[in-house]
Amino acid sequence: MTKITIIGAGLAGCEAAWQAAQRGVAVRLIEMKPQQRTPAHELDSYAELVCSNSLKARRVQSASGLLKEELRCLNSLLLSEAEAVALPAGGALAVDRLAFSQRVTARIKEHPLIETVTAEVRTIPDDDFVVIATGPLTSGELFEDIQTRLGTAALSFFDAAAPIIELDSIDQAIAFRQSRYDRGGADYLNCPLNEEEYLRFYQALITAEVAEVHGFERKALFSGCMPVESMAQRGPDTLRFGPLKPVGLTDPRTGRRPYACVQLRQDNFAGNLYNMVGFQTRLKFGEQKRVFRLIPGLAEAEFARFGVMHRNTFLDSPRLLAADYSVRSRPGLFFAGQITGVEGYVESIASGLIAGTAAAMAAKGVPPAARLEFVPSQNSIIGALARYVSDPEVDDFQPMNANFGILPPLEEKIRQKEARNLALAERSLADLQALSLKFNESLSD
Repeated sequence: MTKITIIGAGLAGCEAAWQAAQRGVAVRLIEMKPQQRTPAHELDSYAELVCSNSLKARRVQSASGLLKEELRCLNSLLLSEAEAVALPAGGALAVDRLAFSQRVTARIKEHPLIETVTAEVRTIPDDDFVVIATGPLTSGELFEDIQTRLGTAALSFFDAAAPIIELDSIDQAIAFRQSRYDRGGADYLNCPLNEEEYLRFYQALITAEVAEVHGFERKALFSGCMPVESMAQRGPDTLRFGPLKPVGLTDPRTGRRPYACVQLRQDNFAGNLYNMVGFQTRLKFGEQKRVFRLIPGLAEAEFARFGVMHRNTFLDSPRLLAADYSVRSRPGLFFAGQITGVEGYVESIASGLIAGTAAAMAAKGVPPAARLEFVPSQNSIIGALARYVSDPEVDDFQPMNANFGILPPLEEKIRQKEARNLALAERSLADLQALSLKFNESLSD
């Protein structure tokens, strides 16, 4: 039987394995955990969420929400498992990261057509059909082999994870529960700062000692995961218009909007751990304690996990990949996930869905041009991301999140943002209705 080899059991690799197996193609999924881990991983199970436990907004008027709806139309395994372990998070989809990882691992291991193997892969296999989904921390030996064989330059940026705090150590006489604009339930804990408190915290943050990160350069920061201290260096108001923006919140002690506000989001089902939203950091651990305890409500904060920073590496994909995430010079070889330059959890899942489906089509003898029929149109976030990472006209290639800016404009100009975004979403989902039939027809009986 023809078999697809998939390297890496992260978000993209698991989605790719599931999509291929659902189409009746045998899969060998190779993952190096628990035999070996990267510095960013803690769990032995698959589909580990490393940085945040949030998969961002649900509303289709947001690009991330539209992307989720597109994945739902195309029967994404990981989206359905995420929704099964969702936590209170206002208008966002946040999950218990351990329960999510365990559920995905169980579904993958229970599939009769998926064989799981624990091993580290150091070179691209010579198999006919291969999906490389090793993520942004791909091991040096494998990445060197990719460069040697494909002749593409490696790019990189730096990613950071936020601290996680024990709920019992948060002073809830100060921190109050509310979702921004009251969307969803009172799902976030909010630590309000007045102007004096904010400026004291700000000065401590910009003068705090940071941990050395090998090869770190300011220009290598990706704005979607910029450390909070780097953001603060741009000026005292940057944080107040970024992760500490107070809009949509009311401090019950004053009845007014705070000058600034730190939000904390539930991180697990038990509800005893909360992560600091937008507080990715490379501060030394001792400095994180000192500086973050200046935030009202966190004076006695106990950290279940400190923030960390690590290097993420991705390919110069526009010079390498086709829109189905296959290598143009080797159509049976595919890449998926953040190694391709898509940035974000849900974006990685989307790339895995397309790569796994296309790999299954390839294994069934479908030629490269015909496989592109399974890539959603550029009117969708999934299709627009696939074309962004495969567009040879892109010069300064950088990681890309889901956003409405990568979609073609509407024929009719709509000035109001919410109405315009809704129209873009409706256009995307209308396109996907026909494609979802093709996806369903390609599934194994």
